[in-house]
Amino acid sequence: MDDHTLHAHLIGQQGSRDSLNTPVLVLDIDALDRNIARMAALAAGHGVALRPHAKTHKSVAIARRQIDAGAVGQCCAKIGEAEVLADGGIAGLLITSPVVAPKAVERLADLARRSSGLMATVDNDAVAIRIARALDAVDATLDVIIDVDPGIRRTGVASAEAAVALAETIAGLPQLRLRGVQFYCGAQQHIESYAERRAAIEERTAYLQGVIAALGAAGFAPEIVTGSGTGSHVIDLELGVFTELQAGSYVFMDRQYLDCDLADAPAPPFEPALLVDARVVSANHDALVTIDAGFKSLSTDGGPASVHRGAAATTHFAFMGDEHAALIGPGIGGKLGAGDPVSLIVPHCDPTVNLYDYYHVVSGETLVDLWPVDARGRTR
Repeated sequence: MDDHTLHAHLIGQQGSRDSLNTPVLVLDIDALDRNIARMAALAAGHGVALRPHAKTHKSVAIARRQIDAGAVGQCCAKIGEAEVLADGGIAGLLITSPVVAPKAVERLADLARRSSGLMATVDNDAVAIRIARALDAVDATLDVIIDVDPGIRRTGVASAEAAVALAETIAGLPQLRLRGVQFYCGAQQHIESYAERRAAIEERTAYLQGVIAALGAAGFAPEIVTGSGTGSHVIDLELGVFTELQAGSYVFMDRQYLDCDLADAPAPPFEPALLVDARVVSANHDALVTIDAGFKSLSTDGGPASVHRGAAATTHFAFMGDEHAALIGPGIGGKLGAGDPVSLIVPHCDPTVNLYDYYHVVSGETLVDLWPVDARGRTR
C-alpha cells in the first residue's frame, strides 16, 4: 500500500503525525521555510545569486519554494532530474555532471528546446562537439559551463590551460555559448573545524582564481562562477569569487552537516527539517530497544543517524539490518516500550530522500500535505 493511500486521510487532522505508518520520511515545513529564507537572505545580502542543488530534495514543490524566495533556478546532478523539474515548470536549470551517453546527449538537446535558461557543464572537447551535433540536429542552442576539477579527480578540466583549450573549442561551435565555470570543492564540505575548512577552501579558491585569470587573458572571462556548498557557503561568500551558490543540503540539515561548525558560531545557521519517524518494535532489554528503521530507511554512507526526539539526544544509534536499528542507552528499555515513536536526524539527506516516494509534510504534530519525491531514482 502506497503512502498516499495509507496517509492522505490524515491530512489536516490535529496530532495526525503520531498515526503515520513508520518508517516514514517527514518534512517539517516550518523549519524548511526558515532554512530557505535564511539562505536566500544571506546570498542576497552579498549580491550573489542562489541556484540550489535539487539533487538534495528531488522535489518540484521544494524547488518552487526556493525560487519564490529568490533563487534563480536549480542545479541538477543528472539529466533525469532536470527533465522532471522542467516538466514541473521549473526554469533556470544547470546540469552539474557531464552528459555523455549517446541517448543522454539526445535528451539534452531535446531539453534545450523546451527548458528556459537551461545550462550544462562540459569538461571534454569531444563531448562538447557531440552535444553541438545533437543540438544542430534539432535546431537548438545551449549555454554551457566549464567544469573545473578542484583536485578530487572526479570531473572537470585538470588545469587552467585545459580550461582555455576547451573554451576555444566551444567558441568554434555555434550551437554552444560559454557562460562561465563551475568549481565544487566536495572534499572540503564536511571538514568539521571551521578554521581548517576555511584554510582548505582559501587554498582551492586561489587555484580557481588562476583559472579565471587564464580564461580572461584568453578572451573568455567567465560571466558565471558557480559552485560552493552548504559546508563552505559562508566562507565562499566572504571570499567573493563565486557569482552564484549551489548549496543544497541547507534546506534539510543532515547529521553530517550538523556535526560541522558551518559559520564559526555556537549554533548552526540552519535547523533540521528532514527526519525519519520510526517506532519501537521491541523493548526487551534494559539498555537497548529496537526500532523499525534500518538500512532500507536511512542512507548508510554518512554513518549513524541521531535521535531528534523520543529519546535522549545522546542515545547511541546502531544499524541492525535491513529493517531494524538499535537505540542504546542506560535504562532506555524501561523508558520506551513497543509502539513508542522516535524521530531521527538522517546521516546523509540526498541518498536517504531517494529511498522514499513521498515527503510527509508536517507542521508541529499535524500532517498538512504529501509531496512526491518527483525525481526519485532519476539517476540517468
